[in-house]
Amino acid sequence: MKVLQIDSSSTGAASVSRELTAAVVNALRQVDPALEVRYRDLVAQPPAHLDGALLQSLRPQPGAELSGDAEFVKQAAYTDELLNEFLAADVIVVGAPMYNFSVPSQLKAWIDRVAQAGKTFRYTANGPEGLAGGKKVVIVSSRGGKYAGTSIETLLDHQESYLRALFGFFGITDISVLRAEGVALGAEARAEAVAEALAQTGLLVEELAAA
Repeated sequence: MKVLQIDSSSTGAASVSRELTAAVVNALRQVDPALEVRYRDLVAQPPAHLDGALLQSLRPQPGAELSGDAEFVKQAAYTDELLNEFLAADVIVVGAPMYNFSVPSQLKAWIDRVAQAGKTFRYTANGPEGLAGGKKVVIVSSRGGKYAGTSIETLLDHQESYLRALFGFFGITDISVLRAEGVALGAEARAEAVAEALAQTGLLVEELAAA
């Protein structure tokens, strides 16, 4: 099994999502000692945000001449690297803390690189079609407050709902959310949220192993 582990939290060793992505991968490794893991730290090596040149490389217009400068070539190669490791993975474990009701900008920049027409999706006469199906995605969600099941969830959750929609657009239907909420509400609340998420990790891996 090939796993792509992605971390996008900027809080380093204090990060709940990083702790939990590592726990998921370690649990998977217990089930499959031959597990192949590709690790991507989007803070240590952040993808550049889209500008005109990057958009040109991702969505070239017919007859347009692509830039040949060194930075453009470097960024195009990095895009290919990110896309290829995503397509090669059987399981994608995405560490996605909620920042201001959405995902970290580094994670959004990664999404902008892998969301490529003809590679991860395509448009057809019957509408868009995902091209990256058959994978398992685990969204490791950490949140400072508590939103799930509340009256404000629909209004303020542009994190989990966005990622579910995005991977669904890519054709991925097997999506699980491993959630730790209320981690900014004090040490006790944080510890309880992490413990609950770790318990969910065991159940999740058992399901994967039985599949």
